[in-house]
Amino acid sequence: MMREHRLYQADFLLRGYGFTAGELLSGPGDLALDIDPKLAWALGNRQVFPLDLNKADAALIARVPGIGIRTTQRLVELRMQRRIRYEDLARMRCILAKAKPFIITSDYHPPHAETTSEFLHHQLRDRPQPQQMGLWG
Repeated sequence: MMREHRLYQADFLLRGYGFTAGELLSGPGDLALDIDPKLAWALGNRQVFPLDLNKADAALIARVPGIGIRTTQRLVELRMQRRIRYEDLARMRCILAKAKPFIITSDYHPPHAETTSEFLHHQLRDRPQPQQMGLWG
């Protein structure tokens, strides 16, 4: 079931976000099952992050985990009026738990200790879903 979910997520990223299949696959054609494909790409491309939302290209902002296409458009429109602040992301309902280590705003810069790939992989991976016991044990 998780494999199907990851394939659906990867398909969505290929069609809507401009990713290529090679960017999303880890190893010999596999998707990571414990983290979503967008987060896996971000962890594998740490040289791109943290990304300054006040200067970055819209295509790169859309690749930040926790920020979607609609939010990217809103951020680009907002920064034409003023500098983006951390509270703007909360107001736009970004998934801040995922986005926080990957962004820089006018009033926020992530601590270096929280930006290592191993730390983030451990903190942001999907937790295993509890399994319901069968009716007869």
